[in-house]
Amino acid sequence: MTDQRWALKGELVLSCNCTVFCPCVLSLGNHPPTEGYCQTWAGFRIDSGHFGDVDLSGINLGLIMEIPGYMSRGNWTAGLFVDERASIYAEKAIGRIFSGKAGGTTSLLSILVGNFLGMQRAPITYEVRDATRLFQIPKIIEGAITPVPGKEKDDHTKIVNSQYWIAPEIIVAKSEKSRMRAFGRNWNFAGRSAEICKLDWRGP
Repeated sequence: MTDQRWALKGELVLSCNCTVFCPCVLSLGNHPPTEGYCQTWAGFRIDSGHFGDVDLSGINLGLIMEIPGYMSRGNWTAGLFVDERASIYAEKAIGRIFSGKAGGTTSLLSILVGNFLGMQRAPITYEVRDATRLFQIPKIIEGAITPVPGKEKDDHTKIVNSQYWIAPEIIVAKSEKSRMRAFGRNWNFAGRSAEICKLDWRGP
């Protein structure tokens, strides 16, 4: 199963506790988050995807992470939410990918995550309203992520040609609404740093 070819395409949003745009993106993990530690949740919309012969298209995912300091130093804590519409085979495949055991884009997670809180099934929605991304897991995550306007009309502030592992192009955004309540945590990151990225991951 570790040798299965896999791919995920779609979009993701990320909301964290940094007061200004996340320095991990530009420093590639060699600068601490603005608060000295990172608390973040991410939402994924898989438009098309597969793990071997297992179809992952149309599935939404949620991820929470805590990083105690420099991103590159590891000791991350993570928890995963899988769309209740996912088959048992898709759920197992997602678990392999996000544990890093499937190799490829997410392989570093097998080294950096030291504490896995578990995987839960839930109804998950990911919508786009104008430029705002609305992500929701009822009673767990409620997010509204809006791009920061750029100088050019009808375009956003972006970081392009980056070596950031999540995506080479990142839309700089802000959390209009960002609540997360799960695994004994209660976060509110409204007004803080956020990102919108194209999801284009693959392996091994």
